[in-house]
Amino acid sequence: MTDIVEIPFLTDGPSDAAWRLILAHGAGAPMDSDFMNAIAENLAGRGIGVLRFEFPYMALRRTEGRRKPPDRAPVLIGAWREAIRAAQTRYPAARFAIGGKSMGGRMATLLAAEPDCPDTVQAVVTLGYPFHPPGKPDRLRTDHFAALRLPVLMVQGTRDPFGTRDDVAGYTLPKAATVFWAEDGDHDLKPRKASGRSHAQALDEASAEIQAFLERL
Repeated sequence: MTDIVEIPFLTDGPSDAAWRLILAHGAGAPMDSDFMNAIAENLAGRGIGVLRFEFPYMALRRTEGRRKPPDRAPVLIGAWREAIRAAQTRYPAARFAIGGKSMGGRMATLLAAEPDCPDTVQAVVTLGYPFHPPGKPDRLRTDHFAALRLPVLMVQGTRDPFGTRDDVAGYTLPKAATVFWAEDGDHDLKPRKASGRSHAQALDEASAEIQAFLERL
C-alpha cells in the first residue's frame, strides 16, 4: 500500500498558514493546469496554504502518457481521504478546508456529506460545481446536498454550462452554502471580452471571496 504521507502535493503559500485548502482537479485537466496554477498562486498570495493532489487516473496519465477516464466515485473519495490524512500529518496545527475544480469539488462535497468525514475538515470550496452535464439539466448532481452540514462556498460563473445562475436559482443547496457568482464567467470563470472583464480579474475576485469565507469561520 502506498505511504499516504508521500502523496506528491503541489504546495503554495506560507509555511505557517493557519488555513490549508486542499484542492483536487477537474475531470480532464491535471493539478497544474493553468486554472489550478492561477487560483493556487492567488490564494497563496493572500496567506492561504494550498495543497494540490491528483486522483489515481490522472497520476497514471503522467507516468503512462495515455489519457484515462476518471476513476469511479469510491476510488476518488478514497483518494480524498488519503490526501486529507497526509495533509494532517504534515500540518497538524492547521485548519483544513477541502474542495476543487468541477469534479474535484463535487467529490469533496460527497466526502463532506458522509457521516465519517474527517473531523479536521471544517469547510468546502467548490470551483465551478458541475450541477448537471452540459445540456442535460435533468441529470442533477445534488442528491447529497441535504446531508452536507459543513460551511460551503460555491464559486460559479454566471454562464457556466454545468449550472448557470438561472439554473441554480431553482435548486435546493446545502444548508450552510454560499454562492459567489463570477459575472459572465464560464466553467473556468472566464468572461467574454465583450463583458469588459478579464479572466485575471475574475480569479482575483474569487480568491478574495474564498479568503473572506475562510476568515469568517
